[in-house]
Parts: sequence; structure tokens; C-alpha cells
Amino acid sequence: MVRPHRSRFRTLLATACCAALGAGLLAGAGATTATAQPSHATTATSTTATTTAAAGSKVVGYFTEWGVYDRNYHVKNIETSGSAAKLTHINYAFGNVTGGKCAMGDAYAATDKAYTAAQSVDGVADTWDQPLRGNFNQLRKLKKLHPNLKVLWSFGGWTWSSGFGEAARNPAAFAQSCYDLVENSKWADVFDGIDIDWEYPNACGLSCDTSGKAAYKNLMAALRAKFGSGNLVTSAITADATSGGKIDAADYAGAAQYVNWYNPMTYDYFGAWDATGPTAPHSPLNSYSGIPKANFYTSATIAKLKGLGIPASKLLLGIGFYGRGWTGVTQAAPGGTATGPAAGTYEQGIDDYKVLKTKCPATGTVGGTAYAKCGSNWWSYDTPSTIAGKMTYKNAQGLGGTFFWELSGDTSGGELIKAIN
Repeated sequence: MVRPHRSRFRTLLATACCAALGAGLLAGAGATTATAQPSHATTATSTTATTTAAAGSKVVGYFTEWGVYDRNYHVKNIETSGSAAKLTHINYAFGNVTGGKCAMGDAYAATDKAYTAAQSVDGVADTWDQPLRGNFNQLRKLKKLHPNLKVLWSFGGWTWSSGFGEAARNPAAFAQSCYDLVENSKWADVFDGIDIDWEYPNACGLSCDTSGKAAYKNLMAALRAKFGSGNLVTSAITADATSGGKIDAADYAGAAQYVNWYNPMTYDYFGAWDATGPTAPHSPLNSYSGIPKANFYTSATIAKLKGLGIPASKLLLGIGFYGRGWTGVTQAAPGGTATGPAAGTYEQGIDDYKVLKTKCPATGTVGGTAYAKCGSNWWSYDTPSTIAGKMTYKNAQGLGGTFFWELSGDTSGGELIKAIN
């Protein structure tokens, strides 16, 4: 699938200091670009993940490193929105993968940016000489308020997945580098595990990988061996359920034994990278008459992964806290022609739910998700009502929980995460 993102908005969002977005579904884990999808780490030796959420109850939200710039979304907003109390896990996106190793993304945002008392999670200002500032210190403070909350460091994403091919040539060395970074003594207590957003193994995302079908399994095996049973190891994976598609390109079934769970990026199935349409919802739960591509919908993805023998309890349902849209559209129902991507706040063809709910309110539903026609623009996105329907599906399938891309797309009162709970 395409998409720019981890949907998982990533491609372009970052400002000068920050780097990249990940993207998701078929293309990436988040939201981002043409064949993209949003996409999507660390662990603490001192805080092993001893409490495991019951099947079905995990709620995993992505927090984007670059969101502290133009989006002005900070760790404190996770608390003030009420989201922190509803989350079981936060995926911090993204770390880079370069030179066959895990690497920092934007070190300034992660460890150095100073917060005033008003901006800080606990109302205490950073000082010039404290050993750790930035997002990591704010996450540490958030975890003190919510002792059961776990944080994983996500590596890769749509923009930074090109380095996984080199990493796969020496999985043990890669795993060691990731462990050393995640478990750095300055912030080891912040992280409870690592999340891998490789978009995509043995397939094409922003770049194409030819490392072979076994590479992903070997990489995940090495990470589990290094991080051990006390740390979380998870992964955002493609949602492409087509025959011979991205799921078939890598041994996700073989790697399942090494992960605590998978985050199949069940969004960004369709979008305005197909500039002339047909218009189609980017995150349909089910098929519908006229869907542009067979098996490009959530329930097909879940069915395919379960059919490979991956336990339902290791699969989380993916929700996008954003919409995708076209302009030059005359037809209200899906399937219309368009002239290009609709204008978005940060990038064309994509916008946050918190913006779209007012800018272009939903006018219909199809395939278990919502769409909206306003003027010549056509958007699709999930609403509290359609998320409720997806939660019914998640429970009926016995899935391990829900994840979403990403926290800043929700309203200031956490409207969408409330619908998940």
C-alpha cells in the first residue's frame, strides 16, 4: 500500500532538526507518501516488563519525535488530553537505522530540548545542568505518574527503513547496537522494549529491499536473543494481504515466535498518491462494492495473518487518527474521480482527525469507516462511531488490542482514544 507516514504523516513533517516520518500500511506504518504508510524501543534492564496486558486490552499509541516542532505536541499533552490514563504502551517514533546499526533520530528533541515548568509533565522546569532533558525526560516523568505505562523505542518507519537491509546482513551486530542505545544508562529506565518498523522486508517502500524472505525472521530472532524475555520486542508490519504481496514477501509467521505482538498497519490502503482517484477510504474494515483493490481492507489483513498461524493475541488492530483526501471531486459516494490531493495542514492529501471533524464532517460510512464530501474535497477517516465498530470486530477476533498512529491527531480531549477504550 501506499502511504507516506506510520500513517504510522511522516514523510515530510519533520522540521530541520527532526527527521523523519514513518509510514505504514502497505507502504508504511504511519502516514506519508506514495507507496507509503505510516510506520513505525528500547528496554530497560532495570524495569523489566513484568505486567502484561490481558489479551484484547493493549492500547498502543505512537508519539512522534518531530511533533514537538510544528505540531507543538509534547509529552505533557498525552497527560492533559487524558490519553496517558488510557494507554498501556507508547511507541516513541523514530530512531534511525544506518550503517547497520540503531541510531538516534533527532537527539535535540529526544534528550536536550529544555522544558519550562508550564510545558513540563510535572510542572518542574528543566535546568541547564541536568543530565537528561527533552522527550526522554518528559516520558520518564509521565511514567512516574502512570507506573504501569510502558514505552518502546520504534526504529525505522517509512523514511528510515532503507538501513534495515544492511542491518540484516549482521543481525547480531544490529541487535547489540540497538540494545546499547536503548539501554544507555542515561535513559534505560525510560524504555521497556524495542519496536521495529521495517517498511518493508524483501519488498518496496520508500526504497526497495532484496535481503530475502528469511532476513526479517533472522533480524527479529537476534533482537529477542539480545533483549531477552524481560523486554518487549514488537514490530509494525505491512497490511498488504494480496496474493504475492508484502505479507508474502517476508517470513512474518516464522518471526512471530520472537515478538510480543505485531502492529499490522491497517490504514493507508488508498490515498491521493492515486491523484485522479478513484476516491476510497484509506482504512476500511471490510470490503464493499466497488473497492478499488481486492484484499485491501483490515479484515482481509487480519484473516491472512491468522491464516499463517500467527496467534490472534499477537495481532493488534491498527487505527489512523488522521484522514486522507482528494480535491476536484464531484461524487459524494466513494469511487469518484479527482484532480489531486486535498490540501492538508502539513502535507497534501492528509490531515488530522481533530482538524477534519470540523473542516469536513463525515457524511457517510462505507466498509466500516467514514467518509466526507465538502465542496470539491473528499476525505475518509475514522470517527468515534466507526472506531466502536472496529473494537467490536477486534473483540470478536480475539485480537491482542489496538494501536494507533498517532497521538497528536486526536482532539485535545482524547476523543478517539476514548472510543478505543
